[in-house]
Amino acid sequence: MNDYPHLLAPLTVGDLTLRNRVVMGSMHTGLEDYAWDVPKLAAYFAERARGGVGLIVTGGYAPTKRGWLKPFASELSSRLQAERHKQLTGAVHDEGGAIALQVLHAGRYGYTPFSQSASDRKSPITPFTPAAMSTRQVDRTATAFAHTAALAQKAGYDAVEIMGSEGYLINQFLAERTNDRDDQWGGTPTRRMRFPVEVVRRTREAVGDGFPIIYRISLLDLVEDGQTWEEVVELALLVEQAGATVLNTGIGWHEARVPTIITQVPRGAWTWATQRLRKEMGIPVCASNRINTAELADQLIADGTADLVSMARPLLADPDFVNKAAAGRADEINTCIACNQACLDHAFANKRVSCLVNPRACRETELVLLPTKRRSTVAVVGGGPAGLSAATSYAERGFAVTLFEKDAELGGQFRLAMRIPGKEEFAETMRYYARRLEVLGVTVRLGVAATVADLEGFEEVVVSTGVEPRIPEIRGIEHAVSYADVLNGSVTPGRRVAVIGAGGIGVDVAHWLTHTPSRDGEELDDWLAHWGVGDPSAVAGGLTERRPRTPAREVYLVQRKTSMIGKDLGKTSGWAHRAVLRQSGVEQISGASYDLIDEAGLHLTVDGAPLLLEVDDVVVCTGQESVRHLYDELVAAGRTTHLIGGAAVAAELDAKRAIEQGLRLAARA
Repeated sequence: MNDYPHLLAPLTVGDLTLRNRVVMGSMHTGLEDYAWDVPKLAAYFAERARGGVGLIVTGGYAPTKRGWLKPFASELSSRLQAERHKQLTGAVHDEGGAIALQVLHAGRYGYTPFSQSASDRKSPITPFTPAAMSTRQVDRTATAFAHTAALAQKAGYDAVEIMGSEGYLINQFLAERTNDRDDQWGGTPTRRMRFPVEVVRRTREAVGDGFPIIYRISLLDLVEDGQTWEEVVELALLVEQAGATVLNTGIGWHEARVPTIITQVPRGAWTWATQRLRKEMGIPVCASNRINTAELADQLIADGTADLVSMARPLLADPDFVNKAAAGRADEINTCIACNQACLDHAFANKRVSCLVNPRACRETELVLLPTKRRSTVAVVGGGPAGLSAATSYAERGFAVTLFEKDAELGGQFRLAMRIPGKEEFAETMRYYARRLEVLGVTVRLGVAATVADLEGFEEVVVSTGVEPRIPEIRGIEHAVSYADVLNGSVTPGRRVAVIGAGGIGVDVAHWLTHTPSRDGEELDDWLAHWGVGDPSAVAGGLTERRPRTPAREVYLVQRKTSMIGKDLGKTSGWAHRAVLRQSGVEQISGASYDLIDEAGLHLTVDGAPLLLEVDDVVVCTGQESVRHLYDELVAAGRTTHLIGGAAVAAELDAKRAIEQGLRLAARA
């Protein structure tokens, strides 16, 4: 018996029996694109297979060069390429796992000048206008999908997944938005469905009867002129008849203006659509998107919502997710917080993917915590993300570690971040580290502001004392309050508030100030309504009018810079945070000089003219200063000391950098 009997039960699909219902969904890591990275990709997959996942799905591989995601990106169209893939399949099979290759044609999402699509309609997220495929090219491309699947079978893959979601080529054929053809591949919903059906049918002919074919279907396009629900169901049934073994579910096109997987999206936000489709199907259906705990995944299978659960980023965050759940150690899982900072933001910036809470992801051959040959003593001062990472990483190697934290709780600035609406998941990282310290036997001394004298006897000292809010030189600054005092509850702002400083912290504070909590049980309904997600059987693509937000306060967000507010936020999440500010009526002022803060409010000069914001409170979010006096004292005393995190560089509370620094430091020790 285990705590998750439904999730961990085996399932047979075609000729393949999966050891459990956990699918590691497809993520393009950047390791797929070049032959010299194959060993790194093999190690990455092997670690997840060793961690117990039932089925791994690779990043997308193009069936043709004109289907590339970017120049010289991942492709599988030749026997030589298939031969290289045996390193990947062999590594997974050696660990008892199963792996599927995803076949993905980018269509108009291809970042190349020779991209093709159903029509010559340019994507809003790429600079190139695709060429419209000829009738013959469409037919050849359907056959190319099948050819790639056959090569994958020869390379040792246990299944293939045909990517028909997220706005890639197959989606582009299905939606009137991107298909204005009038031949047999367009013009009516039935003819638009012909392409994916042919892809599946020809793939089944190429791989034989028992080989599993997963079709990733778009349940909700979340774009104008997308598919209706009736069309989605009709397509699902046609794909099943054509030979698909499993339906995996996708939500939203990449160009959709509704967030689908970032941290502000509620857990399991889209499972209602999966459940609706599953009732229509005779083959297994897989749920996906914002499912990051074993409890939720098990419940989805238990209540009939899905037959399998896809958890992509959660397997980046913790490759041992399944084994921990099976062993009754779910409290030790390093939970994905859906921040996107090191995964999708990296992918869309053409960088190698990793994970904020697990920097070893995709660096398994580079960041290795080997057992130490000497059990020396290490003091870590500061219990924020950098210190927690260093303390647990040193302890994992076998060092005797003591962690000092001046506050009564661990977390540092991360504790403030998790108070922001939509960032509640950050508390999971604190839960993980607290449990990890306990498991590894780290001595934790809370409420102790360590001094040089306290650190006598330790062979190494890691200083991660973090940051403190920077106080700008503004006349009357004593009338203002810091963001830290607002977020920790020391100060309750009035109804009209000005926030000065519009970086990531300023945006978060403005969101916190305007947020009106939902009543219990209505959180998901309210979230969907605010983003304009409606019943797909009533509105094509699942899009409807957004319900206006009712802000809790009137807020002004002010910055000295003349650039767009929030322009440096994450590539895949910043747009959504900016949208929430607009929806909440936050007035944004750029190019301002701060003249005076007094009882009347905040006095500014904007475009050469004076402006008074008559507000009750002014909240200061103008950056941070490193707290490093202890480090300077230790260095002066000749102690072996390392400086990491915000104490080293105070820059927008960069937890990604801080956690990686802690890990790298310990790996080198």
